[in-house]
Amino acid sequence: MPVGPRRTSARYRRQVNDTPTPELFSWEFATDPYPAYAWLREHAPVHRTELPSGVEAWLVTRYADARQALADARLSKNPEYHADDAQGRAKTGIPGERGAGLMTHLLNIDPPDHTRLRRLVSKAFTPRRTALFAPRVQELADSLVDAFAEKGEADLIHEFAFPLPIYAICDLLGVPREDQDDFRDWAGMMIRHGGGPRGGVARSVKKIRAYLSELIHKKRADPGDDLISDLIRASDHGEHLTENEAAAMAFVILFAGFETTINLIGNSAHAFFRNPVQRSVFQGAVEQGNGSLIDSAIEELLRFDGPVELATWRYATEGLEIGGQPIRKGDPVLVVLAAADRDPERFKSPDTLDLSRRDNQHLGYGHGIHYCLGAPLARLEGRTALETLFRRLPDLRLAVDPADLRWRGGLIMRGLRTLPVEFTPETPTGRSR
Repeated sequence: MPVGPRRTSARYRRQVNDTPTPELFSWEFATDPYPAYAWLREHAPVHRTELPSGVEAWLVTRYADARQALADARLSKNPEYHADDAQGRAKTGIPGERGAGLMTHLLNIDPPDHTRLRRLVSKAFTPRRTALFAPRVQELADSLVDAFAEKGEADLIHEFAFPLPIYAICDLLGVPREDQDDFRDWAGMMIRHGGGPRGGVARSVKKIRAYLSELIHKKRADPGDDLISDLIRASDHGEHLTENEAAAMAFVILFAGFETTINLIGNSAHAFFRNPVQRSVFQGAVEQGNGSLIDSAIEELLRFDGPVELATWRYATEGLEIGGQPIRKGDPVLVVLAAADRDPERFKSPDTLDLSRRDNQHLGYGHGIHYCLGAPLARLEGRTALETLFRRLPDLRLAVDPADLRWRGGLIMRGLRTLPVEFTPETPTGRSR
């Protein structure tokens, strides 16, 4: 969620075995959180901390504990279980969703409502729809590269990784092409305000909510071949999504879908710049059409520096233990996916990028009943984007000192603010000069 990191004061740095815990949620931490997570895994694998918002929560960092917690029915997704008061609860979840009436989506509910909504939404979010969407994703990737390929330089985040999933999800939802730039602007506000006050995000959320309400009304009268129309039509044994549920689901598909894909593309390109041997392996696989190696590469990139740093909020519905640590009823729990996926107890040489890694059951898209429903689409977009980039711009390289890169402030997502690159310009025929 867009909560900006800040330098924590000394009183929040708890002592463990007379050793101070690493400073969490500072700008330095955002640049490279993995050493701090390694320390927590070893010394305080289930660690209570105060977040930049002032909310206290437990961080779960070991793979085995994380996998268990993600599937534990005693950890609810419903923020009403949070022991804090209403003001404290308002600091959790997606900024602005409560005020915009967008709470009834899969990230905030438990069975049986979760089971019902996921079953209905799954009817619209099918593998068939994802497969049929592949040509459109490729068209978008090529058109975006076309726009900067002759310049010899670009910002991969703002000119490629950001617009690709926005336009793709707009097409998927059924947002008319003439309205898609508005969506891009609103989504951009959510990204730009990620390190600042929640109010800027909340305003864009309200605009999206108003637009979705109007669009759902139009689709009810004139349905099309798109996801919102399918959400409206979705039924099972006479059950239907309400208009509010359909709007909330469309919103969370947009919110969760665009930023995860931005980060997957940006983080992966950044990882390749830092690991030239593995980058060569990937480019060789693209040139040879080695789909199996490309698939394993995407999974390894998701594990190594994935787009989602922490799983979304959970709340203990009763007293329980995680990794031997007692958790009180009502306590918030955040599973640190980035830490779990670098756990040496689960992955050999976890800090090494290895595109040929076979035993790779990472938690990048979650686990259990809340496993990301849009994961197949995110993988398709990420794979298509990276293949297109490194096929068309084979000498793509970072245009700034790596130390000058800045990461967006946030709690749930992990991604770069910008990624300036340079390359040999393409000629109008598509070949490098």
